[in-house]
Formats: sequence, C-alpha cells, structure tokens
Amino acid sequence: MTTSSYPDTRLLIANEWSDASGGKTIPVLNPATGQTIGTVAHASIADLDRALAAAQKGFEAWRAVPAAERAAIMRRAASLLRERAGDIARLLTQEQGKPLAEAKGETLAGAEIIDWFAAEGMRVYGRIVPSRNPAAQQLVLKEPVGPVAAFTPWNFPINQVVRKLGAALATGCSFLCKAPEETPASPAALFQCFVDAGVPAGVVGLVFGDPAEISGYLIPHPVIRKVTFTGSTPVGKQLAALAGAHMKRVTMELGGHAPVIIAEDADVQLAVKAAGAAKFRNAGQVCISPTRFLVHNGIKEEFTRALVQHAEGLKLGDGLLDGTTLGPLANARRITAMSKVVEDARAKGAIVATGGERVGDAGNFFAPTILADVPLEASIFNDEPFGPVAGIRGFDSLEDAINEANRLPYGLAGYAFTRSIKNAQLLMNRVEVGMLWINQPATPSAELPFGGIKDSGYGSEGGPEALESYLNTKAVSMVGV
Repeated sequence: MTTSSYPDTRLLIANEWSDASGGKTIPVLNPATGQTIGTVAHASIADLDRALAAAQKGFEAWRAVPAAERAAIMRRAASLLRERAGDIARLLTQEQGKPLAEAKGETLAGAEIIDWFAAEGMRVYGRIVPSRNPAAQQLVLKEPVGPVAAFTPWNFPINQVVRKLGAALATGCSFLCKAPEETPASPAALFQCFVDAGVPAGVVGLVFGDPAEISGYLIPHPVIRKVTFTGSTPVGKQLAALAGAHMKRVTMELGGHAPVIIAEDADVQLAVKAAGAAKFRNAGQVCISPTRFLVHNGIKEEFTRALVQHAEGLKLGDGLLDGTTLGPLANARRITAMSKVVEDARAKGAIVATGGERVGDAGNFFAPTILADVPLEASIFNDEPFGPVAGIRGFDSLEDAINEANRLPYGLAGYAFTRSIKNAQLLMNRVEVGMLWINQPATPSAELPFGGIKDSGYGSEGGPEALESYLNTKAVSMVGV
C-alpha cells in the first residue's frame, strides 16, 4: 500500500485475497472527480460458499481461543491500524470523499473501538445460581452465537465495520462482512490488520458484489447464526424479516432524522459550534447527523444568522487538499437527492438562507445549505436528507418542540441546548431516541450504547450491551458430579 496509489480490492476468504471466481469486477469512483480509480471483486455464489465454509472453520478455531489470547490478537490489530492510519485514511478519502483529517480520525477511532472490545471480551462472565436441590450445582454459561454476517455502509467504511467486528471477535464469533462496493479499499486494509495480527484462517472474511444477492444468500444460510446491518430503514426491515423467518439473531442500526431542540435559554454560539460541526461532518452523510433544527422563536433569527455564517465559512473541496473542511457527497445519487430536498422546501415556502445548489461540474459537490422557516410538510422535515442540508423551524413552547421531535417514526439520535436543569431533565425523559446529547456534539464512544428505537432499529453497537447479541445463554444444572 502506498500513499500515491489506489489498489484494486479482492475478496478475503480463509486469510487469503483472491479474485472472484468468475473474474467479475465493479468500478470504484473518486467522488471528488467522478473518475474511476480502481475495481473491486464481485463475488459469485461459489465465492460465498467458500467464504461460508471458511467462516465455519474459523468459528470452530476462534471459539476455542481463550479470551485473553483473543484480546491480545485484537490489540495487535488495533496497533497495526494505528500504524497504517495515514495510508488507510488516504484510501478512505479517495473512495468516500470526506476530508483527510476526518478519514484519519475515523481510522484512529476504529483502533480505540477494537481495543475497548478486546478488553470487554475478557469480562463476559457467566454465574453460579444457588440451587433448590443441595446436591445440584447450577451454572449460567455465555457462549458465542456462531458465525456472523455483517452488512456495512459507505459513509463510515471503517467505523461501521469495527463496531460489529469488535463485538463479534471479542465474544468468540467469526465474522463475514459484506462491505460497501463504493468504498472497498479501506475496510480491506482494516481486515489486513487482523490477518497480520494472527487471527486464524476464516475468523474474518470480506466479500463484495450484488447486495441483494449476497444478503439473500447469507442470511438464510445455516452457517450464519447472527446478522448485523447498518443502513436505511426500508432495507433494514426487509433484512430483519428475512432473518426472522430463519430465527437468526439480529442487530439493526437504521435511518435517523435527528432533531435539535434549541431552548430559549440556550447558548446560541455553543449550539451553532456544536450542532453546526455535527451537521456538516462527512457532508451530512451521517446516521446521527442533526437535521431538524427546532429553535425557540425568541432566538431563531440570531441562531439562523450564526448558522449561515458557520456554513459559509466551510471550505468545500477535494478531501485530499489541505484546508478542505467539507468534501464531496459520496456518489452522484446524493446530488440528485439534495436538489430535490431543496426544491421541495422552496416550493413549500421555505427560505434558502445559503447554498442550495450543486457546485462545479466535476465531482459530487453540493454547497452547505441552510433552509429557514421550513413548513412541516416539506420533505426535509419528514424524510432523512443524508446530506449537507439543515432545516430550521421555530417553536414557542418546549412541549411543542418535544412533540415535533417525537412526531416521526425515527428514534436514533437527538440534540438539545439549554442552560436549565429543569429543561434538561424534561428533554432527557421525553425525547424518544436511543442517544441524546445535551449542550455538546455527538460523542459516541465505544463504552456507550449506540443504537436507536422505533424505525431506527434495535440492539446496540456500543457498550457492554453490544456483546449480548453475540452470545447464547445456557443454563446448566449438575447432580452427582
């Protein structure tokens, strides 16, 4: 791997990289230029069968490795990821578009997540339960559920893998990942760290190809015992239904539409700095990105002016260039989607305070956009935009803001700004989300639960809670031993 080239990505099966059996590949585009920079192997059913067989063998070997030894291998992988973070970040930026500093930050954060799960895996305890029969001993054992099929998105090619991979490996499961075809090289480099760290063959596997074909084959397959998916709510519901038909354990981290409630007593500058940074990180292509800004009417004009100033201060450009703070959207589909969001809002009476249009002819650049006085019927207040567009709407009472925050079926993340303990307690207890950040940007550390409620999914990809879905619980009662 070098800093000046982008590699073609192959399949990882039984610790070996190989072309697809039919030789089929998919082009990989640089979103800053629209140009093809490489290819990724397109797996066939025969390739999936090989990967499944390897995952089963890997599971049988890995589950027998003591937790302390598993943790040591995971820590070695995390160390290699840190050493290679600069090169991996360049790959990530070339294929995904985010600024290089964000890409490196994501890679280094991935190493922290791996380290945390490595340590937490040594704290997977069973228990002894007092028996009603003095001659019996009662035990509760925790055992790995089995080979895992993971489906990860293109917006965080490292982060969204390691949250699943860390929990799976820490509990003794093997891990077969269908990573995104649009951003294949950075997850491939991540998996190479685990191979180089010494995981047995088949413990980790990586495939690419047709998403519907791969999910339709892996999820029902008897080798797979756990399914974990990050992506849109409609696709997540389909995969959850398929997994349910085959009684597979499932974790779903799905779409969000995060409200930002800015109370009358909020620190406006803090709100703009924290929520503005969160809004435009990764060009707004973040499941926990703040999208619906609900601002008390007493400070709405002040807040809008300040957020516009923040947006206009961002430097849009190629993520590899120094000074870039806002990169391109990951693909051309997002440009079309953002244009529709803005036109819909404008047609329904919203004011485009800044931005609102594509920038340049090459690449997928869209100006950071602030929509003011957005009516409730506008698309941006009902459908996740997943881009650098923020909608602002006023409110008179905090109760009204909370009701609006809870109106949609999404319940992933939320944000709030207030100086009042009373308001903070009300928000904490009433806003229906899996994660709520008050007076700060999102801080999804490895030790905290990460996941949503309602149509935003179920299960956790952080904290001790994340490990539970990768474990079977077995009750054992013994007499006469």
